[in-house]
Amino acid sequence: MHLTEYLKHRGGKTLISIEIVPPQKGKSIDQIFRAVEDLIQFDPAFVSVTSHAHERVIQRVDGKKVLRVKRKRLDTNAICLELAARYGIEPIPHIICAGFTRDETEDALYTLNFHEIDNLLALRGDPPNNQKYKPRSHGHGYASDLVQQIADLNKGIYLDPIDNPLKTNFCIGVAGYPEKHPEASDFKTDLRHLKKKVDEGADYILTQMFFDNSIYYRFLEKAKRIGITAPIIPGVKPIYSLKQLTSVPNTFRVSIPEEFKEEMLRYETREDVRKLGIEHTVRQCEDLIRNGVPCIHFYTMSRADPTTEILKQTFGARAGRRIRF
Repeated sequence: MHLTEYLKHRGGKTLISIEIVPPQKGKSIDQIFRAVEDLIQFDPAFVSVTSHAHERVIQRVDGKKVLRVKRKRLDTNAICLELAARYGIEPIPHIICAGFTRDETEDALYTLNFHEIDNLLALRGDPPNNQKYKPRSHGHGYASDLVQQIADLNKGIYLDPIDNPLKTNFCIGVAGYPEKHPEASDFKTDLRHLKKKVDEGADYILTQMFFDNSIYYRFLEKAKRIGITAPIIPGVKPIYSLKQLTSVPNTFRVSIPEEFKEEMLRYETREDVRKLGIEHTVRQCEDLIRNGVPCIHFYTMSRADPTTEILKQTFGARAGRRIRF
């Protein structure tokens, strides 16, 4: 079932969704399963699973230079298939440009279609270690190019001509940045890039996290003004420690309201800081619901407890009432 269909038949209710991060190679996936099991009581409409470019390094082995994959995360698509099989959840794998050729992307998409994964999130992806992005040879430089490849597959257009080709059936999502992409020269340019992704075939937009709803509402208005009609799902993330006041803006290039930061810094105990952070996200969610957003996406970072508390306070009475088909 396409995500856009879930949104269309939601009956005026605000759906919820969550995002999880695959574990590093050699680490257990149990944390992800525990997080999903804690959050499944709220019946998320979908669970998105991030994807990450491998960290490739050149090392000397027996006197020869060898390109090795030093760090990688568990396969995104494998996690999506397991979530669907184990929990009956609608999974959304992140499909990224970074680290992949167009042929590898086509193979992955063909396999996902075989497993009846209908929804995707198409992203450029970030290179490891904050390096400057550089596509692989015969890879995509921009998310809009990736969207076009997926949209072509939906029309039966493959990289190599095929007689009587199978058409895929993907609902394509893309990222939107209410405070603009960090690499964009200005907000107008970034918005034009988003419009291009929609014009290439994107069906919905999922925003980067924000901590001031007015930023999201301005983004909606400006997107509408340039002709973007695809649904725009807001993404939120709880701040539950003082360390995050610095780490989250530095990592994700987003702003945190000064008033909220000053209030958090007045508290001394971890529990008080955590409580205030959760209260802030609850207020965000309640305001978004009042303003009729179709869905709220929670960036959990594979930790369930803060999001669980927020959902209990915001959606507790409505848990388990997602529309099913």
